[in-house]
Amino acid sequence: MNANIQPLGPLVDIRELNVRFGHAEPVLHGVSLQIHRGECLALVGESGSGKSVTARTLAGLTGKGAQINAAKLAFQGVDLRELDERSWQRLRGASIGFVMQDALGALDPLRRVGAEVEEPLQLHTRLGSEARRLRVLQLLRDVGIPEPELRASQYPWQLSGGLRQRALIASAIACNPRLIIADEPTTALDATVQAQVIALLESLRGEDNALLMVSHDLSVVSRLADRVAVMRHGVIVEQGTTEQVLQDPRHPYTQLLLRAARAVHFQPERRVLTAVAPDPQPEGEVLLEAKGLSKSFVGPDGRKRTVLNQVSLQLRRGETLGVVGESGSGKTTLTRLILGLETADAGDVWVAGQQWSTLDAKEKRQARKAVQVVFQDPLNSFDPRYTVQRVLFEALAVAGLPRRDWRSRALQLLELVRLDASVLSRRPIELSGGQRQRIAIARTLACEPQILICDEPVSALDVSVQAQILELLDDLKQRLGLACLFISHDLGVINHVSDRVLVMKDGEVVESGSVRAVFDRPVHAYTRALIAAIPTLDARHEPTEFYLQVAI
Repeated sequence: MNANIQPLGPLVDIRELNVRFGHAEPVLHGVSLQIHRGECLALVGESGSGKSVTARTLAGLTGKGAQINAAKLAFQGVDLRELDERSWQRLRGASIGFVMQDALGALDPLRRVGAEVEEPLQLHTRLGSEARRLRVLQLLRDVGIPEPELRASQYPWQLSGGLRQRALIASAIACNPRLIIADEPTTALDATVQAQVIALLESLRGEDNALLMVSHDLSVVSRLADRVAVMRHGVIVEQGTTEQVLQDPRHPYTQLLLRAARAVHFQPERRVLTAVAPDPQPEGEVLLEAKGLSKSFVGPDGRKRTVLNQVSLQLRRGETLGVVGESGSGKTTLTRLILGLETADAGDVWVAGQQWSTLDAKEKRQARKAVQVVFQDPLNSFDPRYTVQRVLFEALAVAGLPRRDWRSRALQLLELVRLDASVLSRRPIELSGGQRQRIAIARTLACEPQILICDEPVSALDVSVQAQILELLDDLKQRLGLACLFISHDLGVINHVSDRVLVMKDGEVVESGSVRAVFDRPVHAYTRALIAAIPTLDARHEPTEFYLQVAI
């Protein structure tokens, strides 16, 4: 097959596509869509809607058990139904680039980043080794990766999430493919890094190629897409221009998605400030305090880098402190110091009145029960062999509860997170994303903590489920008197849930205060850039250069 064929008509033409696995019901029902050169089409919908299956079908990645039939399934005029695996291998990478959501999972942890980016060049070009090396470095520069020589020599797990995602994009575009498929390309990226990746994807579109973006994030869609197709239960329920679908949705399901997105993610209506009111002082018992925390690490190049510099904070009972900042700002290191998983070079942490540096290992394990973590991806924190009952029973054993009380307490925990006993016999993989996150929250409550650290707890969830989990966390905070340290890249979420905000950049706190003071009267240029990056529904035509200049 000649990858340079340029027939007339759409670049991608799908008519009445149906996909099923085994004897189950079809996961795609009569899907029809077209993608034209020079445009971006966004597929939106909740988990299980069929978005990713549609994208993978276009790349020949549905798997051997998939049964595919369609009235038409064409790319560049070539009938994709007739391709064997060897033909697909020639097509992928050369003419179709695929950017997956989980860059850490998509990149080989045992291969250096440079080798990952170079692989499609080895497979699909006749470039010599030196020419490939130079091309790899140029690709890394093109996607905004600093110090490309150093990064090319590192492994994926040594990079931040934003850098890994850019490396994955560099690999996908190495051979200048005609179609770039991006499956949730900005999930869990910080606001400024997300803006950079969006700008990068936008820059990759030319007159002769196109972008298919799969996303549950309507803020990303509003910025990047020309047209939107809304999917539910394997069916396209609405399709049209981005402006029409997001501003005047016709289908009730689209309307539901937009209501949930507006409630959590989009720019709040700015208040007219006639006078500068004093920032209200927080009240309540201090449950967590950090004073002057500093931490340095030696990098792979042998240089010592300061990742945290004189960071201080207080968290009081019943309040939520939001922590924001781009990848590399020090959020993760701060969390590890608060949990006692790392030792600070300077400064100390007090949890429920106990000073970490004065405790031995046994005392730390006991004190750590007071502070529990809700992670971004609960599925990876569960043993896949365990049922929900065993997950909760194990947590209750650690909490020191007698075995005879485990079941009754497990049922109480499920009630707290609004689930019933029917989930006890199921494994986490059998649950929806929202149900898994509720189980993760129930597990953290087993030790009756005073403090919850929420590390991107909703970024991987569908927009309607995000609103439910945020409401649940707020309810638990009020009912149980919890304090919450909420770490998120999503400024809309931070604005929605926080009482106070801590803004971090390059390991330092550049601004802090009440959520209203910081969002309505930001002082630092970086804070202003973050807040400007909170999307509006017509944000697609807003320039992203300002965010790029501040973040790079």
